[in-house]
Amino acid sequence: MARKKATRLRIVPLGGLREIGKNITVFEYDNDIILLDCGMAFPDSDMLGVDVVIPDFTYLREHADKLRGMIVTHAHEDHIGAIPFLLQEFDLPIYASRLTIGFIRNKLKEFDLTGDLREVAPGDYVRLGSFVIEILHTTHSVADALAFCIDTPVGRIFHTGDFKIDLTPIDGETIDFARLSQIGQEGVLLLMSDSTNAGRKGTSLSERSVGVSLSNIIKDAPGRIIIASFASNVHRVQKIMDLAYENGRKLAVCGRSMENMVQIASELNYITVPPDTLIDIKQIRQYNDDELVIVTTGSQGESMSALTRMAAGDHKQVKIRSTDTIVLSSSPIPGNEKTVSNIVNLLMEKGADVIYNEIADVHASGHANQEELKLIMALLKPEFFMPVHGEVKHLHYHAQLAEDMGIPSENIVIGQNGRVVEATAAKVALSSEIVAHGEVMVDGFGIGDVGRIVLNERKNLSQAGLVTVTVVYDTASREIIAGPELHTRGFIYVQEYGKILEDARITVEEALLHAYAENITDVEALRKILKDVLRNFFYVNLNRNPVILPVVIEV
Repeated sequence: MARKKATRLRIVPLGGLREIGKNITVFEYDNDIILLDCGMAFPDSDMLGVDVVIPDFTYLREHADKLRGMIVTHAHEDHIGAIPFLLQEFDLPIYASRLTIGFIRNKLKEFDLTGDLREVAPGDYVRLGSFVIEILHTTHSVADALAFCIDTPVGRIFHTGDFKIDLTPIDGETIDFARLSQIGQEGVLLLMSDSTNAGRKGTSLSERSVGVSLSNIIKDAPGRIIIASFASNVHRVQKIMDLAYENGRKLAVCGRSMENMVQIASELNYITVPPDTLIDIKQIRQYNDDELVIVTTGSQGESMSALTRMAAGDHKQVKIRSTDTIVLSSSPIPGNEKTVSNIVNLLMEKGADVIYNEIADVHASGHANQEELKLIMALLKPEFFMPVHGEVKHLHYHAQLAEDMGIPSENIVIGQNGRVVEATAAKVALSSEIVAHGEVMVDGFGIGDVGRIVLNERKNLSQAGLVTVTVVYDTASREIIAGPELHTRGFIYVQEYGKILEDARITVEEALLHAYAENITDVEALRKILKDVLRNFFYVNLNRNPVILPVVIEV
């Protein structure tokens, strides 16, 4: 008997909803699955020692035979950062724009991977199983960003990707409003749209306006100019290069990701380096301060970034001076506000003139404000609407905008990671099904082996310190041969609390002798006794709860 063909499209967000980062969405119909993006997120402050966070691929493992390919919107880490981890498990073609392919290829090299990377351009169509995807150009803070119009057996899904409407973009390529209007006339079942700036009124600032502000700064600054920006912002770096050349300054690039971007973008002709302008960061001592512009990473205050090391005085080539003008050409990503503020304060303490977005137009967001979001809805005229890419508040702001634009509230779907959305030709709605999803933490070479239990232990260690107690005993004679020895790390200052530690040692010894008298010789039982006795002792005497690590050695 032939298997009955599915009549429902399943949309499964595995990341990117009710959070910033880790974007990945599954589109599933019958025996076909396509993925849209596969990004990472940076760890929260409580994820001690974690390098990056990637999506949970459990659902993909369960349906690996259905995977037909991936389409990628643009080259930001929250959309491509987890691709190397995905390709370690799955073999599937990846479709992206030329610059995005360049960034992905560079990431894969770090993992000794190649991947089936297929370049697409606006106007192209890609067929993947039950899906036909039309590629459209969009405007974002990285060049070559794409939107996708996905024809499915139940209707047309339009995904904006990250976007803004910039009528005066640096590269001169605006969104194809004519095609968007045509798609709207043809009919859109569901619009999935970027919600990042849904709470901001009006329209976003044009990238060209940022160029004017940077021009004035570079022209008037008396000494060195250090500009921190997102490494992926190709157009802004190009503008800074052009301004450096126009003002007779040399430009040095600082930070690994920025250096990689300039190299990739130059090789692909997305950046044109003005003649006799670019120098190595090691050469800056050969020039006067008023002859230099330095473009660096670290606009978000990342702990190991170049700007952070400059602010701390740890950077080998760049020592901050009172005559420096430092520009943070970005806005803090939600959650990074305090970190960025700390960097600004450190730089100001060194006497530098620090310019950031609150006091000058030195950054333009790559995400659409309310009027731009409404324009996209007006052009596409979707029957159903699903806000994506944002925290809970962003999704709700966007849903309200959709209602204001006349989309009935019952036709608006506010999703969550793992929650399946089902679509037919007549309806799009949340189902009751929730699939495996969540955070997979990457720590060095370890993928997923660090969970909340380990993080809690690390947090306890960082807050309360560690006490180790070591005992060597003879199982035959039931005598303590060596110890108990107590050692502490991050708990108390031994020279001041020597008496406390000696009392603790005696308490442990008495507990062990009592255990032997009670015929308790099991190693695990003895470890538990040591842990319990010391935990109670330190709480009673110091009101502290260090991590206790008991070591019992039998001879």
